[in-house]
Amino acid sequence: MQLITGISELVVNDLDSLGALGVIDDAAVLIDDGRILWSGPSAQADSAVKDHLGDRSTSSSLDDDDIENGTLTSASGGVELETIDLGGKAVIPGFVDSHNHLIFAGDRSEEFAARMAGQKYSAGGIATTVAATRAAGDEELEANLVHLMSQATRQGTTTFEVKSGYGLTLEDELRALRIINRHTPESTLIAAHVVPPEFKENPQAYVDLVVDEIIPAATGQAKWIDVFCEKGAFTEDQTRRIIEAGKAVGMKPRLHANQLTDGGALKLGAELGCVSVDHATFASDEDLEALAEAGTVVTLLPSIEFSTRQPYPDARRYVEAGVSLAIATDCNPGSGFSNSIPFTIAIGVRDMHFTVEQAVWAVTAGGANALQRTDVGHLGAGARADLIILDAPSYRHLAYRPGVQLVERVYSGGELVADNRPQV
Repeated sequence: MQLITGISELVVNDLDSLGALGVIDDAAVLIDDGRILWSGPSAQADSAVKDHLGDRSTSSSLDDDDIENGTLTSASGGVELETIDLGGKAVIPGFVDSHNHLIFAGDRSEEFAARMAGQKYSAGGIATTVAATRAAGDEELEANLVHLMSQATRQGTTTFEVKSGYGLTLEDELRALRIINRHTPESTLIAAHVVPPEFKENPQAYVDLVVDEIIPAATGQAKWIDVFCEKGAFTEDQTRRIIEAGKAVGMKPRLHANQLTDGGALKLGAELGCVSVDHATFASDEDLEALAEAGTVVTLLPSIEFSTRQPYPDARRYVEAGVSLAIATDCNPGSGFSNSIPFTIAIGVRDMHFTVEQAVWAVTAGGANALQRTDVGHLGAGARADLIILDAPSYRHLAYRPGVQLVERVYSGGELVADNRPQV
């Protein structure tokens, strides 16, 4: 059992309300068996410890039945109490990155440089990564995935969704999922990322392959089904067919929608019951109304607009329309190769007009909503003990001091998984 004290600001989060951080000043957190037992004002910490320890020096391990509605209901003997005094640092939930393309091979820095020199971004560049990924061995692909996840963990990410989509053959998509599933339960099949070169003259045949062979073979290996519904990728009719095929075998739907054009992908996502539609760079008032009514999360991806020089969507429009929002990195080798959630917070606040509170909520509770998770994204009783200790007195510093390493320590399931303090 661990008691973390000396917290200047504790962001607890309400999963249901954008920007509702539930900040507690001068706070403490009690952790056991990878779960939050209690979080609240430091003045109540002694009472909380006594409630869970009695007058003993040891405490219990918990199972799911021990916690109901945020209240501890039972406990019995076991583990010593460890106290960690932060001396006035802020603590926030671990970041939930609900949109990632981290399994690939190859490098597209030359393409990025050309884009910065004036070349327009298009979806076609994905084929470069497809060729490199197909040529790579499993060990190379997994090593790169682990490296990128480790980088992101050191910057505070504790929950990852990871997509396939750079193999685009039955064998390559399945091997991507096998590797992903060794590192996160949030695996997404996006065999419909682009039409691969060998099907360029007959894209419908590739859609047939996805629906008739890849999706059935991936049943039970992918939690999510995704499609890049965009000019140059897949049409709305093709998207509907692929999403419905995935849903039929138990995959939950999400969608890449309206990244490059103002087509009908957002309305289609709402109609198909997608849990999240991602990008949504171009969204009409009618699109937002449909998404709000459907309860679909809109996941905005600030680093993509930064890297492609696309216009930034105005988050205020989405908020005013009643849309549920999340922010993710969309880390990928082409349109935006950043796996830094703090970077997305800074851009989201400055260029997408999120408030600081909304942006911090969107990368924690918002990401949890986009993955239909209630155990992460917050620090209420019963949550996973995924938390970030900031080298700052307030969560506001994440936007206030962009580009500065403010993530000091990262805990996942109550275990220290990253420590960025200077080593002496």
